[in-house]
Amino acid sequence: MTTVRDGALPPWRQLLRGALQREGRQVSARWLQLATVASDGTPRVRTLVFRGWSGADQLELYTDVRSNKTTELKYQPQVELCWLLSKARQQYRLRGTTALMTPRDGVVQWRALSPSGRALWGWPQPGQPFDSEASFPPELPEDAPIPEHFLVMQISIQQVELLDLSHHPHQRLRWRLADGWQEQRLNP
Repeated sequence: MTTVRDGALPPWRQLLRGALQREGRQVSARWLQLATVASDGTPRVRTLVFRGWSGADQLELYTDVRSNKTTELKYQPQVELCWLLSKARQQYRLRGTTALMTPRDGVVQWRALSPSGRALWGWPQPGQPFDSEASFPPELPEDAPIPEHFLVMQISIQQVELLDLSHHPHQRLRWRLADGWQEQRLNP
């Protein structure tokens, strides 16, 4: 069993970093699926872009406050992420709790976006009927003000499972924050 020393990255982060390196510059390597629970108790899943780490076991995603997921996260902040890395033949399932930052807390993240990345927050409200007269700018400049609907989600990870399909038999590992990130091997 592996445990984490103070200041060190959890062992699953090191494995995830290696898997991401094997993916190379493939855009889809940054896509992960976020599972939430709607207020009526039904599941919701959508694909988001991984934006970075804000701590050893805390990752960041960006979203639009006007989307349904914001309401869902206020109803139930517990989420699960599924991150499939096809070249590495690995699937990571990360469970955690979401904290939502206000736009003024996301200044650094807003400025770090590319002009085309910022443009998404200049579009009309997600999920509404399409309006052919609406503006969909392809870019927003660096000095564009942060929209009130720009939201940074910080997800504090409490459990990680890795399914590695490159082995025979497949290898499945689990780590839990409550156990000091000790590694446990599971049947695949």
